[in-house]
Amino acid sequence: MVAVTGDDNSGAPAPTDSSGTDGTIAADDNAAPEAVMTERNEDVPESDVAEPADDEAAEPGDGVESAVDLEQESEIAADYIEGLLDVADLDGDIDMDVEGDRPVVSVVGATLNELVGPRGEVLEALQELTRLAVHRQTGTRSRIMLDVGGYRARRRQELAELGRRVAEEVGRTGVPQRLDAMTPFERKVVHDAVAAAGCRSESEGEEPSRRVVVLPAEDAAVVMEPAAGGQG
Repeated sequence: MVAVTGDDNSGAPAPTDSSGTDGTIAADDNAAPEAVMTERNEDVPESDVAEPADDEAAEPGDGVESAVDLEQESEIAADYIEGLLDVADLDGDIDMDVEGDRPVVSVVGATLNELVGPRGEVLEALQELTRLAVHRQTGTRSRIMLDVGGYRARRRQELAELGRRVAEEVGRTGVPQRLDAMTPFERKVVHDAVAAAGCRSESEGEEPSRRVVVLPAEDAAVVMEPAAGGQG
């Protein structure tokens, strides 16, 4: 069954975070609260760059998709996910929405932890398969967002709170902090929260170990990542 719904951010639980064994701040969604630790990062490279304005950089020449295009992508994605649920013999309703210029498809109404996996790894892979399915039918590179059981909505709220708290700590102490490795979606949420709190943030490392570094506002200016064909 395909249903149309609105905002997917309601009912999210309180955010959590923990400190990693290497001194970084963990962003695990099962971490215990109130365990934020700082570290001195005198070696933070000035050449590190921030995430693009979204979890993916736009391709040169990409145009703004129309509402009809976004609706078509949502329908293709919903059909693809519905087929996967049937093959896996899993129950769940499929909701479609549009956030800004991005279609969002959510699987709701059931506990589907097997489609999320540890730290959302299965969900990330499933999202890429869904994007490929949309691209195969439309010929257009899709930025569709897939959510299962409200996982992304919960993580968005958790990470926004984490970014705010770390930014407040950095602003108070002047000591930069590194967070645990995150997905592009997660880094984007943290970057936005840190900027809203008046601090700067940069990304360092390579996937899948790419992480956010939170810096005091007076530190080196943020340089945007160049457009690329993949995620930021």
